[in-house]
Amino acid sequence: MKKRIVRQSLEHILFVRHIPAAVYSWHIAGSFRVLREMECIFGFVGDGFVILGADTSVVQSIVVQKTTEDKILQLDSHKLMATSGEAGDRVIFSEYIQKNINLYNFRNGIPLSTAAAASFTRNELAVALRKNPYYVNLMLGGFDKGKGPSLYFMDYIATLHQLEKGAVGYGSYFVLSVMDKYFRKGMSVEEGMALADKCIAEIRKRLIASPHSFVLKIVDKDGARDLAWRSLEPAPSAGPPPVINPGEASTSMQVQG
Repeated sequence: MKKRIVRQSLEHILFVRHIPAAVYSWHIAGSFRVLREMECIFGFVGDGFVILGADTSVVQSIVVQKTTEDKILQLDSHKLMATSGEAGDRVIFSEYIQKNINLYNFRNGIPLSTAAAASFTRNELAVALRKNPYYVNLMLGGFDKGKGPSLYFMDYIATLHQLEKGAVGYGSYFVLSVMDKYFRKGMSVEEGMALADKCIAEIRKRLIASPHSFVLKIVDKDGARDLAWRSLEPAPSAGPPPVINPGEASTSMQVQG
């Protein structure tokens, strides 16, 4: 019996070692699907600005480990990147992109444009996909002098799209419908804030495991900065439970019997 178990274990090890890295990575990626998709990030382009929003929850299996995680990283003075995915990959990859964009600026004396930063990020995802993939989905927004605001979406298989509005995660099923109804080109900052609040309210109302809080950030000609923090208000207390007289309790039990 022991020999059979050892032989089966060795066969499994040999089988895994002979699987191509990309195929094995796709199998592992499936185990993180629910973890990634329960997060939610969204963004849209307004009149001279980009607003990005992200939930602040860190989840492992059925446990909420943290509700104050800032998933929107400032890449430089005029670029923001919102990320979702497995926590380790999300932090490592986003900081890697941030440091390399700053390194380019330090070496050359000029910053990357938003389109160039998106292209660089997409290339790094594509290279990693064939070696050791990052399980990260992201939205990158920025403002370029002479070109204005722009927003890009990338997923963990290095798909790149330029968007005017978008969302990632299970919350996107509700956010995209809200944006289809209320989004319009040339929105003011106040209208953009109202739209972001509508998106957050819809997620909290419809999503079965809605995030606790959201962070909102904006980037425009004045740079990238925090815009708002939307926390879930605690439910009002229903008051103490009613006190039951022991005599009444025994009488009710006798009646039921």
